[in-house]
Amino acid sequence: MTIDHTTHEQLERSLGEIDWAAYTRRAYTPSPAAWEDQVLYFLMLDRFSDGNEQGYRDNAGDPVLTGATPPFRFSDDAYTADRAAWSDAGDEWLGGTLKGLESKIGYLQRMGVSTLWISPVFKQVVSDIHSYHGYGIQNFLDVDPHFGTRRDLIDLVNTAHAHGIRVILDIILNHAGDVFGYQYNPDRYPATDAQGHSYMDPRWDNALYPVAGWRNAYGEANIPYGPIDPATHGYAWPNDAVWPAQLQSAATFTAKGRINSWDYDPEYYEGDFVTLKDIHHGEHDRDANHKRIVDVFHNTPALNALCDVYKFWIALADIDGFRIDTVKHMDPGATRYFAAVIKEFAQTLGKENFFLVGEITGGGGNAYNTLELTGLDAALGIDDIPDRMDYLAKGWREPSDYFNLFRNSALVNKSSHVWYGKHVVTLFDDHDQVRKGDNKGRFCGDKINNGYAHLKAVLGLNLTSMGIPCLYYGTEQGFDGAGDNDRFLRECMFGGVFGSQQSIGRHFFNEDHEIYRFTAEVAKLRREHLALRRGRQYLREISDSGAPGSFGLPRMIGGRILSLVPWSRIFNNQEILLAINTDADSERTAWVTIDAALHAEPDALTCRYSTNPGQIGTPAPIEPRNGRAVRISVPAGGFVIY
Repeated sequence: MTIDHTTHEQLERSLGEIDWAAYTRRAYTPSPAAWEDQVLYFLMLDRFSDGNEQGYRDNAGDPVLTGATPPFRFSDDAYTADRAAWSDAGDEWLGGTLKGLESKIGYLQRMGVSTLWISPVFKQVVSDIHSYHGYGIQNFLDVDPHFGTRRDLIDLVNTAHAHGIRVILDIILNHAGDVFGYQYNPDRYPATDAQGHSYMDPRWDNALYPVAGWRNAYGEANIPYGPIDPATHGYAWPNDAVWPAQLQSAATFTAKGRINSWDYDPEYYEGDFVTLKDIHHGEHDRDANHKRIVDVFHNTPALNALCDVYKFWIALADIDGFRIDTVKHMDPGATRYFAAVIKEFAQTLGKENFFLVGEITGGGGNAYNTLELTGLDAALGIDDIPDRMDYLAKGWREPSDYFNLFRNSALVNKSSHVWYGKHVVTLFDDHDQVRKGDNKGRFCGDKINNGYAHLKAVLGLNLTSMGIPCLYYGTEQGFDGAGDNDRFLRECMFGGVFGSQQSIGRHFFNEDHEIYRFTAEVAKLRREHLALRRGRQYLREISDSGAPGSFGLPRMIGGRILSLVPWSRIFNNQEILLAINTDADSERTAWVTIDAALHAEPDALTCRYSTNPGQIGTPAPIEPRNGRAVRISVPAGGFVIY
């Protein structure tokens, strides 16, 4: 068996058809020594590149003169599309591919990205024209043809590895796509749609719903529910029902209807994710009071099958890690079992530190508990981190509220003050912004607070404060999507009919953009200084006058802070002082406390980076104020490193 599968007839329909020896007969890329050294970049594959751009630099750095889509020019191309038509276009497949992404690996490498996190690539339910996001899987063993082929994924990962970039796949364990339909039952939650048509609304109530059948490629639930009989329903391959065959048992799915109460246990474990069908992973033993015995979990054949599915993708494409979707909605026992199986398999391939990051909502305490229970490496989606990072940079959050998220405390019971630095992925923009409800918007989409004027500050904070930093695609080009739907967070880098800044037919791979250049420069310094990746972290006291008794932590006054916000990263007796300015209109200057034990007099800190290039290389003399202090200035909306 070769690994260059290009047609459906060659694909495995069953896990039993996988020739594991053939797939694993190769050398694999080892894991990084420490994931906190990485800079992640998350992209929506359908929205990134279709490979048809011209006027960008290829992977070797040479200009590309072919292609049909010219680069975006703000003065000529911004906000030229009709808003309604442009918005409608963003709700369907738009054409980003694996080959297109492969052609932009050089763009990402030169920006300082060291790990790609790619939205799900797996084959989607054909009848769902809105599943460009990749979270509605119909065949867990194939790449969606909108994106390309398995061979394209292999080529992409090989190219990324050749440029020193690891690849994380976004995967789904909790659910499949809308692969079956419930029977119509007018006696149970009847409802009426906007057109006045009656239908059954299958809401979770802890009882099973009868299933009408598997859906075919047209969305009709008319195929008998259960294992597909090739003699009578051979046509179900490849676009009907669910694949591989091991997932076709009726016991694979909980079949209890959609989640209505997102915080009620067991509803949020057992219910469908809107139309996406919940997969049954297993059961716990119960005590005399019918409470779960956490350590005794019995996994289902469906969970075993999914473990083999994702082992397959590691073996096939040399994947370096997984981002696991909707961990909140999975029983911790299932997540723990999956993590153990995947870690062990990856180690047999020489990937000793295969990365498993879970989407874990509910704050830092829940993230800690989930990581401890499941064995995942890191948490992503902790809602208080993006909120506080976003609005601190704009002056609407207390600095201590953000920096205290990373402090050692009784909550985590960890003796190391850098635990969060190793186990939390930090970001301020993402693809769904659950925390914002129906009022979504990228950082730069916040026109009230002039988000773009604060963009360098928030990026500096993200790249150099504690945690594993993750950038969301388009941020480096100032994307500004905002609206009442997720689509406004998912503009096309390659333009098409849904380009950022309400543009059409213009791409955004501009390596001269000031935010791209800023990101590249700060990421380079991060690579060069271990303290910026692994160091301890301290929010620093400031003073306008430097007089005794005048120092204190920066804080909000009258509901806002317009000030510089400094912090230190310390590693092995080296201190690096960093600061942002939350005031986008004026430079701010202050005395800043530094570690007295690490600095003698006379001495000085040297500016290694500033958004005002004239500051770079200038000294900040150390003086005996509040122990030891230096007087520094931070440009309006800017960022400095000393």
